[in-house]
Amino acid sequence: MIFRAVGDSRPYPEHELTSTRDWSAIPPSQVKLDQLVTTKSTLDLETLLSEDSTFFGDLFPHVVRYRNVLYLEDGLHRALRSALHHRSVIHARVLDLDAD
Repeated sequence: MIFRAVGDSRPYPEHELTSTRDWSAIPPSQVKLDQLVTTKSTLDLETLLSEDSTFFGDLFPHVVRYRNVLYLEDGLHRALRSALHHRSVIHARVLDLDAD
């Protein structure tokens, strides 16, 4: 199993981080892939296989901790690419909504 679960929505409340610049204030930390719940159930293969898929975005996936569950908000293709390379951990920016 790659992820804890595959979801198709964001079950957590809206948060204030809307741009890559907003997210860049959070330092990356290690997250195990099998602890993540996706917020998208589909993936564009062109995005997954593109060598420059992170050229215009953040190098790190965006994860939201809510009710002690880690939701992969952005960066599904990066996480899946890591799994295909037999990595079980990724570096991601984690917004902790539980800390509020």
